[in-house]
Amino acid sequence: MGRLILVRHAQASFLAPDYDKLSPLGERQARLLGEYWAQRNGGFDRVFSGPRARQKDTAKLAALAYQLGEVRFPEPIVIDEFDEYDGEAVLRKSLPRLLESGNSIRVLHESFLGSTTPSEQQKNFQKLFEVVISKWVEGEVVVPGVESWPEFCARVNSGLSEVVSTAKPNEQVAIFASGGPIAVAMQRALNLSPQNTLRTAWMSRNCSYSEFLFSADRFTLSSFNAFPHLDGADLLTYR
Repeated sequence: MGRLILVRHAQASFLAPDYDKLSPLGERQARLLGEYWAQRNGGFDRVFSGPRARQKDTAKLAALAYQLGEVRFPEPIVIDEFDEYDGEAVLRKSLPRLLESGNSIRVLHESFLGSTTPSEQQKNFQKLFEVVISKWVEGEVVVPGVESWPEFCARVNSGLSEVVSTAKPNEQVAIFASGGPIAVAMQRALNLSPQNTLRTAWMSRNCSYSEFLFSADRFTLSSFNAFPHLDGADLLTYR
């Protein structure tokens, strides 16, 4: 059986002008992941990354810890199939119409705009985001020019199939991606419904990892959302 580790990127710059950049805490999370694996001789035969800076930089910082420990870490191969869904575009383009048609959305949006602290802002944004993205997953929200949820799942599954089908026997593989692609892998292993797949995406902590075992005709879950390298409450984040 091959072993596939899917890593969610470390904390990015939430609500900053450039979200697609690791925060200082995110950089620390990624280094700790690399140190944890390198100390345990967790070598990989192949490493992949999605195309986003937050995904690639998480892989680079983890790799640096391997280099300092003189442990082999293959150069990450960037694969577009492991990109995250464009939730920002879904929210931005669908929100005006949703605000006109739904009182509950207006209440959530007003709560977000009225947030007075960063933690309150993050909490209220997440509530609004989850409701809108849930509607998008169900097909209630269709955004022209933006990949749909079924298209996103098909894309990620295509990438997973490519990695699995080209693997050598007993190969160890790591993929640095995001919560969405990890949730699709969970769906693939457990046959989850679209909404349960989305709920799984909300559960992934920054820089956590999930393990899957695979062969020519099997893709099974071994562990989900592990973070033994993040051993302090200040290191545990979702955004």
